[in-house]
Amino acid sequence: MLQTISAAFHEGGWGMWLILITSILIIGIIVERSVYLFKASVDKDKLLALLKSQVMAGNVQGAIKVCSGNPTPMTRIVQAGLMKFNKSDDEVQAAMDESALRELPKINARTPYLAMLSNFAVMAGLIGTITGMIKAFKSVGDDQGGNKAQDLAGAISEALNCTAFGIGTSLVGLLGFSLLQGKTTKVTDDINEVTVQVVNLVVNHRAQMQSPQG
Repeated sequence: MLQTISAAFHEGGWGMWLILITSILIIGIIVERSVYLFKASVDKDKLLALLKSQVMAGNVQGAIKVCSGNPTPMTRIVQAGLMKFNKSDDEVQAAMDESALRELPKINARTPYLAMLSNFAVMAGLIGTITGMIKAFKSVGDDQGGNKAQDLAGAISEALNCTAFGIGTSLVGLLGFSLLQGKTTKVTDDINEVTVQVVNLVVNHRAQMQSPQG
């Protein structure tokens, strides 16, 4: 299998190097984003239950410790709001919004590049296809003798291998983009849902949070 891929790579000519570099970038982004988004994921129902139990008991520091003990974008945003529990509602919301402005770009980072790199892989494959076809027609029209059949086969092989590797790399990139974009949307939606519920929790239970137990 590896020998077949290696042989096809060499037959594809210089265009394959562009596709190879693109595929390395695509795989690198997919791995890095997958690890980050996996670590950024939180069981929101469990987190809300823990925060609610602490807030209802008037233990704000306990709620803050729940967040600081599990550092993720969501818990850092919630923690920013809890730190302002004794301020006005607007200040609590503003603290969470400010933290969200720092955290949300990290969640969305680099994933859009996968779409661009996928298109580039197709274009790189197309360039290899065109150069291969130019060589093919040139070999047919060459009147200097030699093995025209072998030259023609080599040129067509270059064209088709570039096409196949370009499309294959693009498919991997597009699949990774779709999956990561879906995961990014879920993480962002969870953050929005939890932050709204935490703001409501703080607003409705501020008196308990400001009691001596807190």
